[in-house]
Amino acid sequence: MINKSTVPLVIFLFSMSSLLGADWPMWGKDGSRNMVSDEKKITFDFVAGEMSDDEVVDMKTTKNLRWVAKLGSQAYGNVTIGNGCVFVGTNNESPRDPGKKGDRGVVMCLDEKSGELKWQLVIPKLGAGKVSDWEYIGICSSTAIDGDKVYVVTNRCEVVCLDIHGLTNGNDGPFKDEASYIKPKGMSDALNEKLDADILWMYDMRDELGVFPHNVTSSSPVIIGDTVYVATSNGVDWSHTNIPSPLSPSWIALNKTTGELIGEDGSGASENALHAAWSSLTYGNVDGAEILIWGGTDGFCYGYNNKTEKDADGYDLFQPIWKVDCNEPNYRKDSDGKKIPYATPPGPSELIGTPVLYEGKVYCAIGQDPEHGDGVGRLSCIDAKTGKIVWKYTDVGRTISTVSIADDLVYIAEYAGLIHCVDANTGKVYWTHDSFSRIWGSTLIADGKLILGNEDGDLLVMDHGKSKPKVKTINMGAPVYSSPVVANGVLYIGTQTHLYAIGK
Repeated sequence: MINKSTVPLVIFLFSMSSLLGADWPMWGKDGSRNMVSDEKKITFDFVAGEMSDDEVVDMKTTKNLRWVAKLGSQAYGNVTIGNGCVFVGTNNESPRDPGKKGDRGVVMCLDEKSGELKWQLVIPKLGAGKVSDWEYIGICSSTAIDGDKVYVVTNRCEVVCLDIHGLTNGNDGPFKDEASYIKPKGMSDALNEKLDADILWMYDMRDELGVFPHNVTSSSPVIIGDTVYVATSNGVDWSHTNIPSPLSPSWIALNKTTGELIGEDGSGASENALHAAWSSLTYGNVDGAEILIWGGTDGFCYGYNNKTEKDADGYDLFQPIWKVDCNEPNYRKDSDGKKIPYATPPGPSELIGTPVLYEGKVYCAIGQDPEHGDGVGRLSCIDAKTGKIVWKYTDVGRTISTVSIADDLVYIAEYAGLIHCVDANTGKVYWTHDSFSRIWGSTLIADGKLILGNEDGDLLVMDHGKSKPKVKTINMGAPVYSSPVVANGVLYIGTQTHLYAIGK
């Protein structure tokens, strides 16, 4: 029996837990990938401040900013927060280490309270240019934080496990060759024990699996128990018609402690790749069964049991239990039965945004590389257990965004700039809003608001709900290609050049 005198204390502690907040340790916060925060009293009344010619923000001209951190010239790697650290991916166009200049991928570890740089992983380029490691793009993946370990997929198509403390507590783990790793060909960069990362182990998907990453490597790890799951970015070559590695897996599972390969995707999606395996994996429990979900490079969404089976050749594979074509038939073939070419407006698309698991259903939408422009799209709602389509919504264009869902409302932003609000159970449309600018990032629901940025540098703060929302626009001074994140009472907005920590 509960003592009545303890009830006010219980209510107080429950309320405080929402106010104090929590970390955001991976893309989408957890395995469901549903970007919804329970935190309250988030600060939306702020001013990003004035910027000098050398891109330094004058903090005296800001309002309600805790700190601002300078990134490179392009930043696509979405923010994660855990154990007092903030991680963000960028390029090296604003070098933090004078000893390491030139085009690199960079993962920054910042202090959560101050925004000061703790350490960074500086990654050489593959040297393949736009084919596999596009110039000056930097890191496109989000890190995953698990205790004192940090996992990231690099621009070199490697899965890397890092010590969250950097090299300050010594060079730990079996990987000891950081000094050689950070040196681009023909250069003699020295190891900086104050700023360089401590690599614990590394798994090279190109060397180990024959993966051919198309344009960039982009995958945000999900960690379940002792296993880390990542997509490989395997895809087509520069011609968009040839698949160099059709037998290489589209995603893999590794032991999080050792980096040892546990299993591979058994869907065979690589053989029919339209572009690249960029969609990250989703995980959840449906009717007592563990399930993995992946948005395929072939335009299908796949569901898997979280266990491997050996094939005839002895490989450990995750075999699909269902697959759903997320394209309409008329996207793939015209009325005469002719195949519609890929990368044309009426043609088929792959899945780039991450599927979201919400109350036993999967929500995912198709799209293509923004380089390909606009085209037809579809948002699908799929029964996570059976793989049956519950409903589909086709009055939406291509998207590279991940949906967010709360109170049975699904929000999706299409690349053309439109935001849609539809019913999670029926697909009924409640409203649409045109931001009049391209949208690369994904929506976040927090404290009764829907938040996202666009290419014009506008941060949109909208009312969450079925009614046509009021919209507040805050200009961030540079394009916003990443997605908003809330952690421990702070709203994080990353532009192409700066990361803003917003809070009173």
